Parts: sequence; structure tokens; C-alpha cells
Amino acid sequence: MRQVLTSGLLWFSALGCGLMAGVYFAFSTFIMTALGRLDQAAGIAAMNAINVDIVRSLFMPLFLGTTMAGAALVVMSALRLGEPGAASMIAGGGLYVIGMFVVTMAFNVPLNNALAAVQPSAPEAGAVWAVYLKDWVFWNHVRTVAAVGASALFVAALASQPVS
Repeated sequence: MRQVLTSGLLWFSALGCGLMAGVYFAFSTFIMTALGRLDQAAGIAAMNAINVDIVRSLFMPLFLGTTMAGAALVVMSALRLGEPGAASMIAGGGLYVIGMFVVTMAFNVPLNNALAAVQPSAPEAGAVWAVYLKDWVFWNHVRTVAAVGASALFVAALASQPVS
């Protein structure tokens, strides 16, 4: 039973982290660039609309579920350090929880809240938008790398599991 739970969490985590990495990669490579080419009011309005809709979408269960699964894998593996894949599970879960979840809560969400608080056509909106584009994208790159790395580590842990 324990092996089935571990394998299930690993598969969910590997795939979930990969999906999250894809979302973040899209934002880092073309969505934010496109929004940055819009005038400030349109760019701010579009990003604020995205931020409202994303928390109401299937993104949120995946965001929270992969975070919880990664944290569970860290705890489970810490209790079984000598077993195959334990180090990869600890590293993958830690990388994901810190590099994706903590970074999101500490940096991206506050930036989103600051953007939501500004009137898109206000004179100060241009400065807020410029800082947002630079800082939010930097932290999104961190999330992208963390999610890709975690997915790879979970795949490595899956590959090291004994065949039953």
C-alpha cells in the first residue's frame, strides 16, 4: 500500500509540476512580452483580468495539489532515507515547495496585489507596470526553473522505484 501511495504521488507530482512549468514557461516567454507591448492601461487591465480568472480556474487545484503532494513526498522520504529515490523525492519536493509555492506567495502574489490596486490609467500606473513587468517576470522565471527541476527529480525518483 505504501508503494502504491508513493508511486501515485510521484506520478501526480511529476505530471503536475510539468504542467505548471508549461504555464509559467508560456508567461515567461511570450505572454508577458505581448502584454508589455500594450499600452500601460491595456496591459494592466489584461493582467488583472488574468489574475482574477486564474484563481477561479483548474489552475488552482493543480497549483495547490502539486504543492501538497511535493510536501508529502518530502516528509515520506525523510522517514525512509535509505530507500531508492528518497533523495530525489526530497530534492524535488523541496525545490517545488520553495521555488514555486514560496516564491509565488512571497513575490508574485504581492506584485499582483499591487497591480490590482492601481488605476490602469493613473499617472503612477506606468511606473507600477514597468516594475511589475521586470520583477514579476524574474520571479516567474524562478518558478519555471523550479517546476521543471522538480518534475525531472520526480521522474528520476520514479525511475529508481523497484518494479513490482
